[in-house]
Amino acid sequence: MIKRLNVYLKEMYPLLPRLILSLTLFFEIYMITLLSNHISSFRIGIQEFVGVFTVFGFWLALRIADELKDYETDKINFPKRPLPSGRVTKRDLWILLTIDYALMIFLNLVFMNNVLFFIVLLIYGVLMSLWFFAKKYIQPNLVLALITHNPVELILDYYIISFACIKYKLPVFTGTTLLICVTLYFPALAWEVSRKIKAPDDENQYVTYSKLFGYKKATMFVMLVIFCEMITTNILAYRLSIIMVIILTVRYFWLVYNCIEFIKSPKKFKLGKRVEVYLYITALLVLIMEILNLFVM
Repeated sequence: MIKRLNVYLKEMYPLLPRLILSLTLFFEIYMITLLSNHISSFRIGIQEFVGVFTVFGFWLALRIADELKDYETDKINFPKRPLPSGRVTKRDLWILLTIDYALMIFLNLVFMNNVLFFIVLLIYGVLMSLWFFAKKYIQPNLVLALITHNPVELILDYYIISFACIKYKLPVFTGTTLLICVTLYFPALAWEVSRKIKAPDDENQYVTYSKLFGYKKATMFVMLVIFCEMITTNILAYRLSIIMVIILTVRYFWLVYNCIEFIKSPKKFKLGKRVEVYLYITALLVLIMEILNLFVM
């Protein structure tokens, strides 16, 4: 089983890249929450790393849940993936999912101060795996699936924000925390849409946004989402450093350029991969600027 799970994780959830992304996202949100509330002195302990693991473990749980609930359609659309191809079994994934949930629940109950927010996150994740008890309506409707499933990223962001606020005795629900939450949600929304945009010649029976709306309109929607993200990001960044505003605006135009190039020549590259790079670069840049703001600026 361990060998089979190793194959699965290597292909579907590479541990080191996902751990680095979880670490980056957690501390990006954690630090910008503190800096936006004028707190420049903070303590990092076991709670922060439990938070990082929760982000990592929750993403893993969503990945496994998707494998299990989409098994029948994946046999048709993605037959070479580990589960549809038989290289990993459903039992293997259920065991991994059980261990993952058990660790998250234990660590959060023992160490974290925002258990209520964790419970909300957990419940929403479980409801997603059950299609909110409306599978026959949600599964065939890509837009409805996006509306019902994608907000989980907002809840995950607020899980991190709530931890930072409670630890430093800050109000959890304010205009600033809402702005932070929405700002970090936009890149996730852009990536979720862009990874289901294909060039016309690459379309198959798998339902994509490009098949529903055309690849040009779908790509323009991604540009609109990223434009909103640029506005909200720069509102937050302006409070910290004008240099951050300039840098973040430059990376926005880099993605706009890629979107335009994709519209001109959709066979040139996969848009989802470029948006994924944008997401990683954005998170890393913001984290670096936050650290510089704390210790240099």
